[in-house]
Amino acid sequence: MQATPVPGSRLVSPTDHALILIDFQSQMSFATKSIDAVNLRNNAALISRAAAGFKVPTILTTVAEKSFSGPMFEEITSAFPGQTLLDRTSMNTWEDAAVIDEVNRIGRTRLVFAGLWTSVCIVGPTLSALDQGFEVYAIADACGDVSSEAHERAMERMVQAGVQPMTSLQYMLELQRDWARTETYEMTTGIAKQYGGAYGLGIIYAKSMFNAHEG
Repeated sequence: MQATPVPGSRLVSPTDHALILIDFQSQMSFATKSIDAVNLRNNAALISRAAAGFKVPTILTTVAEKSFSGPMFEEITSAFPGQTLLDRTSMNTWEDAAVIDEVNRIGRTRLVFAGLWTSVCIVGPTLSALDQGFEVYAIADACGDVSSEAHERAMERMVQAGVQPMTSLQYMLELQRDWARTETYEMTTGIAKQYGGAYGLGIIYAKSMFNAHEG
């Protein structure tokens, strides 16, 4: 066995997947208890700006936007100005023909999901996509549910089925992966400074005090 400096095939890159953001809407967030609204909105903003910055094809979908659930978070829609939101009646996004048409148009066999609620709106499409042969990831801290129990059991169910879990910051840093990639360095650290919590504060401190930089 010979080691080589080559990334593993299970690591995501900007060119090998599509991001699907589901039901980040007011009515859905009101009952979300597994993560507080501030963290949820922050993490949704982080992955949205990372996907937009790295030009990852992204599907934005809502459920009953006009009649019940309300608009998608502005933190997401502002990252994709002018993009059409695909509104559904089905709880399982994978059962909506318009969404599936977009998945097929994009043509990526690796899909990354995030949204509300984990046990319904994320479990449904992830297990359905797995069943049809897609490679599936779920961003755990950009999902939420009516209780911690509901969220955790949903994540366990997905992982047992073959969904690969990740976190919001992990998602962005996996897209960057090498600080020598100077064309996206400022964008990545800029998103981290705004939405990356303590890590972002560390970047601000290092740059302010020592003019330091990663890489």
